[in-house]
Amino acid sequence: MKTYPLIALLSMQFLTVYAGLSRPVSAQVASAVALESRAVLTADQVVSNMVRRNLERAQALGAYKGTRIYRLEYRGFPSSRSAEITVDVAYQSPSTKEFKIRSETGSHFLIEKVFQRMLQSEKDALTAENQSRVALNNDNYQFAFAGSEVLPSGLSYILSVEPRTNNKLLYRGRIWVNAEDFAVARIDAAPAKNPSFWTKETTIQQVYGKVGDFWLPVSNRSSSTIRLGGHASFSIDYGDYQITAETPRFRKDAVSAVP
Repeated sequence: MKTYPLIALLSMQFLTVYAGLSRPVSAQVASAVALESRAVLTADQVVSNMVRRNLERAQALGAYKGTRIYRLEYRGFPSSRSAEITVDVAYQSPSTKEFKIRSETGSHFLIEKVFQRMLQSEKDALTAENQSRVALNNDNYQFAFAGSEVLPSGLSYILSVEPRTNNKLLYRGRIWVNAEDFAVARIDAAPAKNPSFWTKETTIQQVYGKVGDFWLPVSNRSSSTIRLGGHASFSIDYGDYQITAETPRFRKDAVSAVP
């Protein structure tokens, strides 16, 4: 079972090394009309479909390649720094990720102490044991129906999520589940547990898009307020995806999100 904002949550652990949804009326009306045209599901039904299709997709996706641009900016005590790296990533099912840094600019401290550690932690987190502890399912989260919204990717059910434990790699907030594919299309959240004493508040937003028959990350935006008055902003932009291996028998209606 794959996790969703795991990259963002991992990033929040390292950001401090150095130191009510509102929608236009038109969107609300479109959402209501779209829901009327299909069967209205309960939160349990949405979650059940999401978990099932996530497993089907995870089993179907053999490998992919892509590029990421990581950016980190810290402003505050004892000084301000920023850094950026471009990384090629290759994923091989079920639990292998390889990263190759293509370019890097900015603070060598942030590159070594934040980016490189974060990449290694993401690789380590792919073990079956770690994945089971943070999977988006009823074992780790409580879900409640919170409405619907039409996103650029289509109609989505909105679910509020509450972690069942204070695992620092779990989160609380809202998820948007695509009504057609039952894939997570967006996450707005905060870590279940403060990643550091030095962090007062952290917010995360991750967006997914459809690549072929699969849903992959498109962007991540994270922000942390530091107790000493500083502020850290972290982002990842994803692109250049290539699905390099998938199960031939994979059904197009069985799609879901991946890390």
